[in-house]
Amino acid sequence: MPSDGTPLELSHKTVPLGTGPPTKEELLVYYPAKFTWHQLKTFVNSGDLGLLKRDKKLQQRYDVWAKGMRAQYGSIVNYLMYKRLRWGEPDTQSLLSSALDGVTTERTAGIEGPPQFDPQNPPSLPPLPANAPAYFTADTPPELISIILNDWPYSVPPQIEHTLVWTRVPIFHTAIIHPSVEKRVHQDGLWGFTGTPKDSPPPSPSTLPECLPALQEWNVTLDKMIISPKGTKEEEELVRRAGAEVNEFVKSRWNEREWETAWFVNPPRLQSVPGLAHVHVFARNKSPEEITRGEY
Repeated sequence: MPSDGTPLELSHKTVPLGTGPPTKEELLVYYPAKFTWHQLKTFVNSGDLGLLKRDKKLQQRYDVWAKGMRAQYGSIVNYLMYKRLRWGEPDTQSLLSSALDGVTTERTAGIEGPPQFDPQNPPSLPPLPANAPAYFTADTPPELISIILNDWPYSVPPQIEHTLVWTRVPIFHTAIIHPSVEKRVHQDGLWGFTGTPKDSPPPSPSTLPECLPALQEWNVTLDKMIISPKGTKEEEELVRRAGAEVNEFVKSRWNEREWETAWFVNPPRLQSVPGLAHVHVFARNKSPEEITRGEY
């Protein structure tokens, strides 16, 4: 920042390109959003969560970083379990920030740190308590959850926060997924919307063709999509129930009066870290005018 207190204009000259997880400034300058909020919601509601993408150049940067983490920790799961995630504690390691952060949250300078981990002899996590739920619920104990901003966010607009809700208990479970929709859920995943303005409901999947040009560099076409046919009214309700606990959790954390969200749980075929259950949440902080109207 110049001596007169005015912020520097963000550009390739003022923002150095680093390695590892990017800063907010790097995301704005080097990896600008490829998708609008409307397009993101359309992709989530399309039935194929594989449409949600990370910037290709950021993906390359991630791949290099991930190789180093695997060498140091043995696997990305180990890195997350024993380094990145802090069960029941605020996230102080992220280089990004959330409007939900407390003003006193103290952040570390980075999230790498010196090697302190023997991949051949990983430390033991505390055992799950005897009263731990069999699957993720809206009131899952905080010590079984770690909520962090995605260090490697998908290509979302600057005003959209991409948060990950990690949990030590499964999200997909036979107790909440009826056998008649089990195959569908395991192919398509789960998703939902909260805090949706009355005058702007989730986009219909039928409008997807209008958004496909934004996915041109990934060579996405309708014929390449993996989508289950629409089920009966009863089947659609069973799928909704399978995601009901996640939906209630999202509403409890992102107050619907102040936030609009699109959340999803990737199916196994799309999970980059299959060893750990987690929910993706795209969250938009509503404007003061929207909050005053209180229509959702």
